[in-house]
Amino acid sequence: MIVLNARATDNAALNEKVRATREDCEIVGCIGERFIGAGLSDKTISIKGIPGNALGAYLNGAKIFVDGNAQDAVGDTMNEGEIVVRGNAGDAPGYAMRGGKIYIKGNAGYRAGIHMKEYRGKSPVIIIGGRCGSFLGEYQAGGLIVVLGLNKDGKRIVGNFPCAGMHGGKVLLRGRADGVVFPDKVTARTATMDELDCAKPYIEEFCRIFGMDAGEILSSPFTLVTPDSSNPYKRMYVEN
Repeated sequence: MIVLNARATDNAALNEKVRATREDCEIVGCIGERFIGAGLSDKTISIKGIPGNALGAYLNGAKIFVDGNAQDAVGDTMNEGEIVVRGNAGDAPGYAMRGGKIYIKGNAGYRAGIHMKEYRGKSPVIIIGGRCGSFLGEYQAGGLIVVLGLNKDGKRIVGNFPCAGMHGGKVLLRGRADGVVFPDKVTARTATMDELDCAKPYIEEFCRIFGMDAGEILSSPFTLVTPDSSNPYKRMYVEN
């Protein structure tokens, strides 16, 4: 494994070194460097510090591990691979994501999973251990988002307008989602055990990565959110 000091070079040069080496990389001293791992398919990157926007954008099979927080647009339009964040993430993690997995131990900001979609047999997954800001799953067209709400601060698991414009995929919120107001074009109800099966392997992997008890987490009820129409905006534009 090659060790790269982010403080010893500029943003563009750091990314070029990551792309050029055939070895796995450990990046130390990271403070806001953008586009790390963009488009990569063949290596593992470990990051000490806080990477900047678009970490793992267009990721195509590589693995990225962040020992800290991450900024906005983690996994932007990623195709395949895995991103693990051992802290919090900023806004829009998984933006237009169409494959691969993102595991965030802490909280995520606004618009997590916006425009997520399934693509050529791939189905993206985001697991968030804490809570999310407003517009979770906005315009979601495919894939799976799970929010575990493991915070013990009494705050709601998601902010305002969750799943606005959702027309595909699934969202699972641990608990009864008390106080959460959903738009009228989605259905939110308690998930059955069979419906939870699709998420179980990913929740177990999340717990393995972060040293948590999967049995305890899975013993809680989950709220399942799905679109209630294949064309949720038809009623807005077509006369009956």
